[in-house]
Amino acid sequence: MADNGDDDSQYRIKEGDYVVLKRGDIFKAVQIQPKKKVIFEKQWFFLDKSVGQLYSTTFEIVSGGILQPQKPKDVESSTDAKEAGTDNRNIVDDGKSQKLTRDDIEMLKEQGLKGQEIIQQLIENSSTFRDKTEYAQDKYIKKKKKKYENTVTILKPSCRILAMMYHGREPGKILHLRYDTLAQMLTLANIHAGSKVLVFETCAGLVLGSVMERMGGYGSVIQMYPGGGPVRAGVENFGFPAHFHDMLHEFPICHVNALLAGTLDTTAKDPSADLRQSNLAAEEKQNQPKAEQQGGPEEQSMDTSSGADGGHDQEKEEMEKRKEAKAQEKKVKLEEKRKKLAAAAALLEGRNADGLVIASRFHSCPVLMGLLKFLSPSRPFVVYSQYKETLIECYTKLKEQGGTVNLRLTDTWLRHYQVLPNRTHPVLLMSGGGGYLLSGTTVATDRSKPAGAQQAEEPAPKRLKVTDTEG
Repeated sequence: MADNGDDDSQYRIKEGDYVVLKRGDIFKAVQIQPKKKVIFEKQWFFLDKSVGQLYSTTFEIVSGGILQPQKPKDVESSTDAKEAGTDNRNIVDDGKSQKLTRDDIEMLKEQGLKGQEIIQQLIENSSTFRDKTEYAQDKYIKKKKKKYENTVTILKPSCRILAMMYHGREPGKILHLRYDTLAQMLTLANIHAGSKVLVFETCAGLVLGSVMERMGGYGSVIQMYPGGGPVRAGVENFGFPAHFHDMLHEFPICHVNALLAGTLDTTAKDPSADLRQSNLAAEEKQNQPKAEQQGGPEEQSMDTSSGADGGHDQEKEEMEKRKEAKAQEKKVKLEEKRKKLAAAAALLEGRNADGLVIASRFHSCPVLMGLLKFLSPSRPFVVYSQYKETLIECYTKLKEQGGTVNLRLTDTWLRHYQVLPNRTHPVLLMSGGGGYLLSGTTVATDRSKPAGAQQAEEPAPKRLKVTDTEG
């Protein structure tokens, strides 16, 4: 029985969990926090009452912003039409078919009628509803539900749901990466538990989180990041357990060339730290009171007052303590950063990674050529780009250089269809494109050398020959 309880707990909402709110096709990621007001689709409510309920439960928002689980009978629509017309040719949308006015609807709301009851009133007061086809009636009910029903569904985060959320709300943040393209990336890169994967992405952490989810907390992920630090906003929305973050490492991409050349010194502290420290000292000196910066006979004569002297000494001691605390905190952070860099460098030095995933707004070719050197032979790699021109350049470069086989440049296409008798057609509003993928597999460039031999020593003609015969 204890085992069943443990298994059941992972499907229930707990305080502190990251969840995804859903209404229709709109998603929003939030964290369950007590007494915190959440605003979603122009409505506010509290998530306290959702704790302990099962994921994928639909809640109704009652007065005071309190969530109340919907009963199973409420989920099924009681507004199913028993009469339906054969077609809509005689229906004219002149705005006069609905007898209820806006004031009448507002009055129904004030009387405490629920969304489903308001929809029933709208149907009964519509002169054209019975003449519509069955599909048109369902479409009408769905449209009114979206407007008048105060419901929200709480989902457990996953890479598919979060990809749909980002693509629907902020597609530019994830380079218009669609969830079907993301699924192909994970498959082509052969992401699985226990592997060592390199990830270079600028998709707000969505691709990184998807790789971590697929690996299930086993193996190691090395995030290659540009700039001053890694961006992982999307990873937080997954709500991974603490042990998932133990497998995550980070390495600045600006140090890749130094690591490949063997000149990276992971024992030295950050060279820019001394410059920042000297600038900070100069700034503090500039902000000091003039009485402390200027020394002379006048100052000594003023210090005869014991009260003033004691006050200055106390201020000076507090300032010194604050300086020491800041310096110590800075030193600890710098040491942690150095340890992380050394750990990631140790993983990369073996050049035995099992996969490479790139989805970046930066130019793909130099990034790919640099990071491919860290892969073992017979390992997959995949590069995503919103534009095919950069991937064509990568494809041409890899064909010239060799060391890779099975190169494929693909364009993904996804269509949603309305399937009805004699009325099957694509949905009118859909995504225009899901970007482009370049995938391939590394090979050992010299078969006489061991599997871990470096590829850079192999002459170009032999590499081309291998690619032409097997690719």
